[in-house]
Amino acid sequence: MHGLLLLDKPAGLSSFDVVRQVRRHFKTRKVGHAGTLDPLATGVLPVAIGEGTKLLQFLLAENKSYRATMRLGVTTDTLDSEGVELSRHEVPESVMTDLPGVFAKFTGVIEQIPPMFSALKRNGVPLYKLARAGEVVEREARRVSIERLDLISTQLPDVTIEVDCTKGTYIRTLCADIGEALGCGAHVVALRRLRTGQYPIENCLPLEQLSEVGDVTQHPSFLSVGDALFDRPAVELSAVAMSRLRNGVPPEIDGVMNALTAKDGELVRLFYDGILQAIARFAPERQNDKRGDFELIRIFNC
Repeated sequence: MHGLLLLDKPAGLSSFDVVRQVRRHFKTRKVGHAGTLDPLATGVLPVAIGEGTKLLQFLLAENKSYRATMRLGVTTDTLDSEGVELSRHEVPESVMTDLPGVFAKFTGVIEQIPPMFSALKRNGVPLYKLARAGEVVEREARRVSIERLDLISTQLPDVTIEVDCTKGTYIRTLCADIGEALGCGAHVVALRRLRTGQYPIENCLPLEQLSEVGDVTQHPSFLSVGDALFDRPAVELSAVAMSRLRNGVPPEIDGVMNALTAKDGELVRLFYDGILQAIARFAPERQNDKRGDFELIRIFNC
């Protein structure tokens, strides 16, 4: 089986715990996930199976949406409720009038310092392992973009927000930074991923229901390898172009059978006889170098 299974991860499991369950369920080792979720977090977790694992490099680059509840007035070493309390402060009476201005400061392109309790590695060792050993290392700030930061509800000291952001954004860090800007600190008590790229939570299968589904390939949460990147233009190749592709030769425009809608530099899906063969970048300027009009990125064997 090859494709992408959209799962709703429950709290209490790591993303790799989910991968282990999917491996056992489908009796295959070739399984991976697109974007780590902390054990505290729930929500959209695309899990790739078989040749679908070749899609992960594209899915990891997608923007994401979250709903987070942060508790003001308390900071922890993990920046969430699973950590050790570090400090406690009174929540300012002006917090409700201060929030809009603080949110504005964290909207757009910002810099974040990744948390010590994260899967990032230093000399091959995950930072969270160093943190658990009591070690703190220098981390470089990363530039991320917060496309949307909306206040959803308040029940002080808890504040719930929704965030649209680029890859690599740490919501725990965002909430901690907002708490610091408010002068009282904050940590995350609930986190739910609502969307990864084109995949909303409404399309996801709760992990606990996986065993109840008969043929998962017929379930709405499953996407074939060819359908997974449905927002990318589809290019149908001729038999001659397919023959050349089998020999590693990128296709030319005259080997395209359907109307080509891709823009220069855009990623496209190359099909032959309705089956995905490759992900490529449309690059017509390559023709001047006699290398075809598409730059091959990933080849599939479905």
